[in-house]
Amino acid sequence: MTQTAIPFLLMRGGTSRGLYFDRADLPDDRATLAAVLNAAMGAGQPVNADGMGGGQVVTNKVAMLSPGSDGWADVDYFFAQVSPTTALDVDFRPTCGNILSGVGAAALEMGIARPAGDETRLRIRAVNTGARVEAVVQTPGGRVRYEGTAAIDGIPGTAAPVHLNFMDTVGTLCGAMLPTGHAREEIDGVAVTLIDVTMPMMIARAADLGLTGDESKAAIDGNAALLARIEALRIEAGRRMGLGDVTASVTPKVGLLAPPRGAGGAVAARYLTPHACHPTMAVSGGQCIAACALLPGSVAEGLAIAPEAGPANMRIEHPMGHMDVLMDFARSGTALDLRSAGVLRTARLIARGEVMIPVSVWDGTV
Repeated sequence: MTQTAIPFLLMRGGTSRGLYFDRADLPDDRATLAAVLNAAMGAGQPVNADGMGGGQVVTNKVAMLSPGSDGWADVDYFFAQVSPTTALDVDFRPTCGNILSGVGAAALEMGIARPAGDETRLRIRAVNTGARVEAVVQTPGGRVRYEGTAAIDGIPGTAAPVHLNFMDTVGTLCGAMLPTGHAREEIDGVAVTLIDVTMPMMIARAADLGLTGDESKAAIDGNAALLARIEALRIEAGRRMGLGDVTASVTPKVGLLAPPRGAGGAVAARYLTPHACHPTMAVSGGQCIAACALLPGSVAEGLAIAPEAGPANMRIEHPMGHMDVLMDFARSGTALDLRSAGVLRTARLIARGEVMIPVSVWDGTV
């Protein structure tokens, strides 16, 4: 036998796509695990022709599931971001809210969790950050339902809704909403807010980087000078946020803000992943940007349209439409108390089977 077979599900979660594994089917050693995930995705070649990846950050994601281990969660969700272009780095630091949209359904499909009535509520712990999330999955007749009438911008058609309610969103990796203690500061002359809500981010005004905030993904991705400048700012932001050298990490992510264009919009945003613009909006990014829009003194102040009290819906405009984030919060002076953030997503099982990797990468011994 020259290849090792590993059971998998291929799922769309929100506006991302990835491989979902039972954690018990993968190696424990982190270095070996990274090599296995790179091989499964075909990392190191632009279109990932030798694996299951899709040549973009949003299609090279991995969810590894296991029974809850903390006494609260039904499911532990361990996330990995595989690079489309290099076979060296797998980032185990962040989590992904879009991929989390498929975790409940995947856990039910794998038998890690059991359906309970027409709707199944699952408590999910994000292993990478410790965040707790409740997911509501449609399970009429004891089976996951994927067809439905819910629509999300960036995905054609409709599907069954998946409701996600995020708790413990503040200070996921940095230990505080504002790791530096400042709502606004400058890096190389650019005003930024360094904030950690669900995902550590460096957020700036698009205009301060010579943009309108209405640019397409292609326009941003094709601007090499802009991306190089943003990366230099991001590396310094990571150092200030206590994340160390983030050159090889996808955190902190980057948000560029502009006034909302549409009726009901809170803010227009472009989310960088961080070396390319997200085609829509990450769930974690949407929550962090919504928090920034609510935070007194942030770079969003005077630009975003923010409600005075919560719970309230925040509409984040992105290149393909918008994402609604239900924020439960209270403000007192310059302080912002975030209680939870909720989003509606959809998910779909695309394929199931065994992904094959060279036995030289891993022989299947856990």
